[in-house]
Amino acid sequence: MQRLASWAIAGLIAAALILPAPAQSKKKLDDLADIGHRGVGSGLNFYSMEKEIALGKMLAQQVESTERIMHDPVLNEYVNRVAQNLVRHSDAHFPLTVKIVDSKVINAEALPGGYFFVNSGLILAANNESEMAGPMAHEIAHIADRDGTRQMTKAELVNYATLPLWFVGGIGGFVGRTVAGLAIPMTFLKFDRSIEAKADFLGLEYMYEAGYDPQSFVRFFQQIEAENKRHPGFIARSFETHPPTANRIKAAENEIDTVLPAKKQYVLDTSEFERMKARLARLEQAYSMTNPHGPNRPSLRHPERNGQAPKRPTLKRRPH
Repeated sequence: MQRLASWAIAGLIAAALILPAPAQSKKKLDDLADIGHRGVGSGLNFYSMEKEIALGKMLAQQVESTERIMHDPVLNEYVNRVAQNLVRHSDAHFPLTVKIVDSKVINAEALPGGYFFVNSGLILAANNESEMAGPMAHEIAHIADRDGTRQMTKAELVNYATLPLWFVGGIGGFVGRTVAGLAIPMTFLKFDRSIEAKADFLGLEYMYEAGYDPQSFVRFFQQIEAENKRHPGFIARSFETHPPTANRIKAAENEIDTVLPAKKQYVLDTSEFERMKARLARLEQAYSMTNPHGPNRPSLRHPERNGQAPKRPTLKRRPH
């Protein structure tokens, strides 16, 4: 009987995964005046906000131990200020911790609990501050919607639904294991395309509310698409879980036309962005010249004589 009851409860949990969550309606998400109070991030989640922050801190330490973090105070202060401005116009309720990763990959990465990494490649690829703000706003949307811990909760439920309760110690024991075991594989932080599409939707709202031109989001991904045509496979490496770029552009244009009222003026670029971008380029150039493992590291060559390398030495016996 106990085992049957356990499987019955497990079946109810599995059924909960396919029932629509008490998510926000699209009409609710369209309400720009209510940003911050729309229930974004609600739904089944085994992680309290405190536990999510603890998880994010642990994962951020893993990132910092494997990636080269840029510690330039001027550059960090600027990027942090842009990110904090986006957060103030978002549904996020976590304090944001922002760091720059020295990586040519055009990307930004949000971890649970408000930990946020911006690749130097994204800053250098953007033509203006508004283009940089678009992908950053997309990642802030993941933080606001608590996508990391909500997805991990679903993954744990799927695993749990295949085990009898007596084996894992009941609901209380299961939740205890989940929140205590913070060593969650990073693969759980990759989201399906529906989640990524929602992050696009919310991110556009956040950059619009922060004063940026939402068309910059479209222009940036048009640039990405053009780059993929020149170098096939570029998008697959950088945006493997995102909706196809053409679909993202079309959806963004539709949202701009139907959800975001036109403004008389937007922030497109700032002189500070241009200075920071130039500063970053100088820092990366200096690093590549001094890093012994970088592309400009010294190499050994044989001296040439008359344009030809000298002959290899040969051994001869000494005459008796």
